[in-house]
Amino acid sequence: MKSPLAPGIRLATSFSRDSWYRGFILFLTFLFYTAYHLSRKPISIVKSQLHRNCSLVIRPADLNVTDNDTWCDWTPFDQDNYQTLFGVLDNSFLVAYAIGMFFSGIFGERLPLRYYLSFGMLMSGLFTCLFGLGYYWNIHSLGYYAFIQVMNGLMQTTGWPAVVACVGNWFGKGKRGFIMGVWNSHTSVGNILGSLIAGVFVSSEWGMSFIVPGLIIASTGVLCFFFLVEKPEDVNCSLPQHHIVQENGETEPLLQNGNRSINGAVSTETPEIVEEHSEAISFFGALCIPGVVEFSLCLMFAKLVSYTFLYWLPLYISNVAHFQAKEAGDMSTLFDAGGILGGIMAGLVSDFTGGRASTCCVMLIAAAPMLFLYNYIGQRSLGITVGMLLLCGGLVNGPYALITTAVSADLGTHESLRGNSRALSTVTAIIDGTGSIGAALGPLFAGLISPTGWNNVFYMLISADILACLFLTRLVFKEVKGWCGQISRARGFREI
Repeated sequence: MKSPLAPGIRLATSFSRDSWYRGFILFLTFLFYTAYHLSRKPISIVKSQLHRNCSLVIRPADLNVTDNDTWCDWTPFDQDNYQTLFGVLDNSFLVAYAIGMFFSGIFGERLPLRYYLSFGMLMSGLFTCLFGLGYYWNIHSLGYYAFIQVMNGLMQTTGWPAVVACVGNWFGKGKRGFIMGVWNSHTSVGNILGSLIAGVFVSSEWGMSFIVPGLIIASTGVLCFFFLVEKPEDVNCSLPQHHIVQENGETEPLLQNGNRSINGAVSTETPEIVEEHSEAISFFGALCIPGVVEFSLCLMFAKLVSYTFLYWLPLYISNVAHFQAKEAGDMSTLFDAGGILGGIMAGLVSDFTGGRASTCCVMLIAAAPMLFLYNYIGQRSLGITVGMLLLCGGLVNGPYALITTAVSADLGTHESLRGNSRALSTVTAIIDGTGSIGAALGPLFAGLISPTGWNNVFYMLISADILACLFLTRLVFKEVKGWCGQISRARGFREI
């Protein structure tokens, strides 16, 4: 009697060759952008080690010091304006990132993505390592660290537009909110891994907190060079169908298994395939796509809040809850863990309701009072701290994740573009570049405002959340109006 095929082999062979390649590309791009964010995180963990409360640190007996208050700090961050100096480092990176992002999308459309991403990750790894080597070379120049941050910010702009453009080459238009929400967890996964890796070394040799992540992203750059496939036609896979419309008005899912969708339903309808074009879109042409300006401005303020937490949360926990640098870094990962759940939930809800703007708006409105509560009661007990960090992380990062993935993909494959995946890179760069302006302003304002009290920093974050919501007012009204029209038509059919 012939034995049946092993279950694992049956599962593997049930997927088509195209599906395996698409899954592989999705995994690779997830890994690449995880490495990008992993290498950005160490600076926020190391801050609390560069300037410490030296009265709580045991001084070596053979150490002769003249200033008992700053003997354990790393010059030049031993000064009273250390928070402003930290703000300089943050903005050296973020301003360069914001400016470079607007040009990166243009390069991403016109250069081979495999070379572009590989170069970007190798150079990001180099500059991340150079920051950490400042510890071993005993460098105490603010200019050195600021220059490294500027160059690293420019190199990091190679990541997002190129990764999204690569995914756009392989995947068509579908109900992408949930899938993109899961895929976008690379941002939070990278932040969590970056925090944990940096936390291992921060209290002993903080230079390794940068060198190890730098080596990791450089390694993924090598992996990209050897394994990334930019387009399906390069390996004789079928081209994606960016606009597939069935008779019932639904679009095909993002991932397929032969002629079977990921939910198991077999499509018997003959799809209508809209012809694709590959001309690069102009900057002004991308701005004219309906919704690009509104979501870009919304993301600017949403990212202001998210990146303020990214760069300042460990220091806030260390100062307010009096945690050590490693413990504060570990605790801050809960915010990113909440961000993973928030991004997935935002994608699910927006897929179900069809309202991307409304989903973002509701989460932004809910985030404002949660930020207020976290500032006032978040440190009363460990349980409250954990719960509030998870909740705030989900509400803050949910809209951010939705806009940078599903919304960007929706707008970048707008029907007026005729499925042009090359335009996706420019649209993504505009949205994320505008958002990066807020990402630069948030840590800058936090550095300037925090000396007056952490309460004022949270008032700034709450105001930014409200402004982000206001920019979506027109789109939310349009979505609600569409829902009301559907309800009216449904009532009319029932009466008939």
